[in-house]
Amino acid sequence: MALTAITNAQIFDGEKAVGVRTVVIDGGRIARVGGDAPEGSEIVDGGGATLLPGLIDAHVHSAPGSLALALRFGVTTELEMQGMNTRENRGLITDDDTLADVRSSGFAITPPGGHPSELMPEGFRPTWDLPPVMPLMPFSTTPEEAAAFVPQLLARGSDYIKLMIDDGTVEGHPGLPTLDQATVNAAAAEARKYGALTVAHALTAEATRMAAEAGVDGVTHVFMDQPHTDEIIGLVKDAGMFVIPCITLNASMMGITAGDLADDPRVAARLDDRWDRTLRSSYDRYPQGKLDDVYDTVRALDAAGVDLLAGTDVSVPEPFFGGLAHGASLHHELRHLVAAGLTPARALRAATATTARRFRLSDRGRIAEGLRADLLLVDGDPLSDISDTLNTRAVWRRGTRLAA
Repeated sequence: MALTAITNAQIFDGEKAVGVRTVVIDGGRIARVGGDAPEGSEIVDGGGATLLPGLIDAHVHSAPGSLALALRFGVTTELEMQGMNTRENRGLITDDDTLADVRSSGFAITPPGGHPSELMPEGFRPTWDLPPVMPLMPFSTTPEEAAAFVPQLLARGSDYIKLMIDDGTVEGHPGLPTLDQATVNAAAAEARKYGALTVAHALTAEATRMAAEAGVDGVTHVFMDQPHTDEIIGLVKDAGMFVIPCITLNASMMGITAGDLADDPRVAARLDDRWDRTLRSSYDRYPQGKLDDVYDTVRALDAAGVDLLAGTDVSVPEPFFGGLAHGASLHHELRHLVAAGLTPARALRAATATTARRFRLSDRGRIAEGLRADLLLVDGDPLSDISDTLNTRAVWRRGTRLAA
């Protein structure tokens, strides 16, 4: 296989800008960063463009065609936070360079009738085929049940353990069955015995406190039920937790659609009618929420040195899961992070190196010798204007360039 040399592009290596350098791809790996293009290599002129690591969406729920759609937007890895793509089901995905790669929690530990059951309209039935192996449904109401499910989930191919801590307040269903502190503690402690990463769904400040007390590794949302306090920011920091804010989801919960994003021709050209309609809709379950409060919380977390990861909570193309579309919404999340006060470089880090590090994906998220050649080449300079991430010139997944 001939070498590929990407030349003349500004490089953001996942951590920082490193100037204009040549990046050489050999098979599925980055063979070299810097130096001259090897003789006989295929040259890709990156003049006027910026080369980024392939983006990672740290919070998704897969749908038919969603991995292909994500890759078209330069999202080369998606982290599923409830779904079917555990190791026992994703063998074909791993070797298909027309799809984004994926990791999955399988199904989350939650009580019977707990979140996310309240999100499904009465009578809703999925219209897609089920996977070869149905994931384990770890419904739990006691510490013993939750702890017992952890090794079973790991044995069935979950890459990390997810816990739902949600009483339905934000979704308009207060009083929803939820995990208590003892049950969250037991599941997190059991996961630590196996060296497994834990994440918690936490849309309220109280749920965030519970996750921190249990020693969960990260929360998959930023709370939206109240403004932040120094106490809650300090609790998250001291617990060493990462936070996936999913500001795109919070905005949708407040009734804010992504119609402006859908109108962007760089987005519209890549979406079918169902995803376009979904993007123009919203969850609209917590209209009393204030996006400025969310921005303030994210800014305070960043100032405190908490690791922020870029994620969207994108799901299926249905209006009741509105305001979100695979791939496109990660670019929207980057804009939200910058609007909250992060520099473009810090926002890009949240979608590349930081997420790879916190989820133990040591082979991606950076442009460095020996790593996977998951790359995104965009026209312009997203380190100056974050919206330039949508100016896709080329995408590589394991060194294979995605057909235009």
